[in-house]
Amino acid sequence: MSNRSAHGVVSAFTEEQASRLTGLSVHQLRYWDRTGFFRPQFADPNRRAAFSRVYSFQDIASLRVLNVLTKQYSVSVRHLRDVAKRLCAMDSNAWSRTTLYVLKRRVNFVDPEDGKQREVVSGQYALGIPLETVMSDTRRDVEALSVRSIEDIGAVARSRFVASNMPVVAGTRIPVAAIKSFAEAGYSLAQIMQEYPTLSEADIKAAVSFDTQTKAA
Repeated sequence: MSNRSAHGVVSAFTEEQASRLTGLSVHQLRYWDRTGFFRPQFADPNRRAAFSRVYSFQDIASLRVLNVLTKQYSVSVRHLRDVAKRLCAMDSNAWSRTTLYVLKRRVNFVDPEDGKQREVVSGQYALGIPLETVMSDTRRDVEALSVRSIEDIGAVARSRFVASNMPVVAGTRIPVAAIKSFAEAGYSLAQIMQEYPTLSEADIKAAVSFDTQTKAA
């Protein structure tokens, strides 16, 4: 996906990308979506459609937190439903100032604005999870995910696991047909690059000149 946040970080992810970034399987993500535990921010009502589950950057960060709470600290799914709602409702400013604490398999939110922490028993230790650290680590991994090899620059490829085997710009999920449609509509090379800021001039030229009747590399 090519949507980008104000920080220049890709902000929309397919379920395969979400799986790679969160450590959760596609099956698990689909199960959580189907049961209403965690639904992607950009979801098509028809889940059978292509790219019907698209996750935001904040979705990815939230899922990483939930994965840790589930696998490492055995927090109950019932309790995690409330945690998931709270995480998804917070804006980036709240994430930057909030720390989670886990005690006896329950999650406590602490906001420095009021300094309140509930469900903490005196004399017992609680695990702290600064959410800004989660955001920072997620940005780092998203940037690494988008790094392409030199061989991919200016090349077109097909894969039965990517975009239903349609020709795409190598190392991405951007369909050649989408770029061609801009060119056919009269967009200049510079204008197309504005629509796809992650692509190089060589990528755009390769896509525009690609013969869809031939087999990609």
